Amino acid sequence: MRGPHWLALFALILAAWAALYAMSIPAELRAAGRAYGAGFWADLCNLTPDAAGFARMALMWALMSAAMMAPTALPAFATYEDLSHSGAETRFSALVGGYLVIWLGFSLLAAATQLVLFRAELLDPFGSSASAALSAGILAMAGAYQFTPLKDACLSKCRAPMTFFMQHYDQGPFRNGLRLGAVCLGCCWALMMLAFVGGVMNIAFMGLATLLMALEKLPDIGRWLTRPLGVALLAGAVFVALNGI
Repeated sequence: MRGPHWLALFALILAAWAALYAMSIPAELRAAGRAYGAGFWADLCNLTPDAAGFARMALMWALMSAAMMAPTALPAFATYEDLSHSGAETRFSALVGGYLVIWLGFSLLAAATQLVLFRAELLDPFGSSASAALSAGILAMAGAYQFTPLKDACLSKCRAPMTFFMQHYDQGPFRNGLRLGAVCLGCCWALMMLAFVGGVMNIAFMGLATLLMALEKLPDIGRWLTRPLGVALLAGAVFVALNGI
């Protein structure tokens, strides 16, 4: 993982995390943030979804997706670049661009979902019985999804990226990026939706979720993580449901 293109990708990931951190600055520190040019990011996180509007919410989710999902795909990106030794067309930027396009689409849907849930006052896991029921439902859905054939099928491709790319490399880097993004979306969409339970823009949640999703895609560690994580999420659903009654 060397070269200007890798440095650019790492810079993108770090910039996304830095922006997310600036957006999570507490209200009492926002004045200092403005002094250093971080006022826009601080205000974006501290605004309610209604006040921020759809465009800003979509930007927030796009940053979350780039910061959280690009690191989980680094082994796959490196594997695709290895195919350049075979003479295949392997433009790195086109591959990453296709991958991020899929997650941009997810960001638009997630932002719209957040606005709807906020207006329905359903985003506080312990705020009301309805919001607790929704949070428990999201946890249960994410937990159950860990045991589905679709999850296994997507993970199998993420864990063996060379085989996956060899099947489709003749379609070009951008379409391979789209395919990889779709497979990663199949792996991780339910875990990403847990942000509605753990707290959108909760840095601790995002860091933990990124670590779990990255480990889950590793061929050795991931096989021992997927189902225990599902059990833990189902247990969390029961806990939230009982405490929300």
